[in-house]
Amino acid sequence: MNNQEIQSVKQRFGIIGSAPALNYAINVAMQVAATDLTVLITGESGSGKESFSKIIHSLSARKHGQFIAINCGAIPEGTIDSELFGHEKGSFTGAVDSRKGYFETTNGGTIFLDEIGEMPLGTQARLLRVLENGEFIRVGSSKTQKTDVRVVAATNVNLIDAVEKGKFREDLYYRLNTVPIFVPPLRERGADIELLFRKFTTDFAERYRIKPLQLTDDAKQTLVAFPFPGNIRQLKNIAEQVSILESEQNKPIDSMTLSKYLPQPQQAQQPNRGLTLFPPGATGNGADNFSERELLYKVLFDMRRDVNELKKLVRDVLGNDQVDGRQVLNNHKDLFDSIPTDADAYAPAEPSSGRYLPSASTPVPRNTVSPPSETYGSHPPVQIYDETDGDINDLTEVEDVTHETADDDSLSLERQEKEMIQKALRRNNNKRKYAAQALGISERTLYRKIKQYEIDEE
Repeated sequence: MNNQEIQSVKQRFGIIGSAPALNYAINVAMQVAATDLTVLITGESGSGKESFSKIIHSLSARKHGQFIAINCGAIPEGTIDSELFGHEKGSFTGAVDSRKGYFETTNGGTIFLDEIGEMPLGTQARLLRVLENGEFIRVGSSKTQKTDVRVVAATNVNLIDAVEKGKFREDLYYRLNTVPIFVPPLRERGADIELLFRKFTTDFAERYRIKPLQLTDDAKQTLVAFPFPGNIRQLKNIAEQVSILESEQNKPIDSMTLSKYLPQPQQAQQPNRGLTLFPPGATGNGADNFSERELLYKVLFDMRRDVNELKKLVRDVLGNDQVDGRQVLNNHKDLFDSIPTDADAYAPAEPSSGRYLPSASTPVPRNTVSPPSETYGSHPPVQIYDETDGDINDLTEVEDVTHETADDDSLSLERQEKEMIQKALRRNNNKRKYAAQALGISERTLYRKIKQYEIDEE
């Protein structure tokens, strides 16, 4: 397809932008439209996957047939079979009449199955039969019926991971993935972000009869640099916020003003989960990537185990007069050295969140362990001073408090992080994709960390 044909499709379906990845996806959709092949559209939530399903239907021989878009994640598991394949009267409670399903009513047309990864396994088996033989059976019936429907599916989750976890049928995945189309996220479309922002603000200004916004050069750079984890949906929301709240300004919006409406990137990518850890490879809407924050928590929880070990050790020493305190200190010097102490070095992670993280600008000293003293004889007491002046049973609980150490002599977060990355790379034969999944971070974050720590991958 030439550029003129691609531009024509963009105008017809309201697609704005000229990023190479976007143009390639449109080109693939145009080429596959003339066939009846099943298409799987992948991409983050809010990136515009449904527009590609409409391109495929409108440019196909089925364009005069019916097109229906179904969100598989929005239909309850107990009724999705009836919605898709229909049911007979009396087949279940509430089935007072027979009903045709979408595959029956859309015969000769196209069905767009959005969020296909949320489809129950039982329904997946029924769908596989439709794709292979064009046959289905209504709920409560034994009669096989035929249908001629083109299926276009979309997902924002990693179906390969879902297959490995037993949540998605492998045979259905390969049947759906006949022609894959990847819709790039907004952050990878460069100057398209500014074009879309201008489009949204202009449309908003026309609708409410206000003056369209103008951005300064530095504001444009700030806008393009923002990662937009919510993709086009988030950009549109921000454009409308700025339009209504800054409409009285008689000058272009500068970077400082615009930044007030842009959430912090880490906050935008990772909702406030407290200290909840997610298993490697787990995904949610939009995303398929975990930030450095999750990797940091893994390191911090290793430190938590050290603290618990130390507490148990101290109690054993205090409760057993036969234990030599000097020998305990010598045998477990590394453990004692790794414990941070200064409570003032910990600041709230978020206002009124109830959880504490180390302050970014404050170095964290280690706990004070009283050295062996001759005045105590052969069994000196071991004292760990909690900054709250509580007794030994009031050692700092780490259920809601995380610590990091900045001393060169102790295990630093950077060192542990580097070791975890090296182990993950070795276990996965230096394949970054799988190493990133094992660590629970994005491949881009892993690449940056490899460069930061100068990790040799050979």
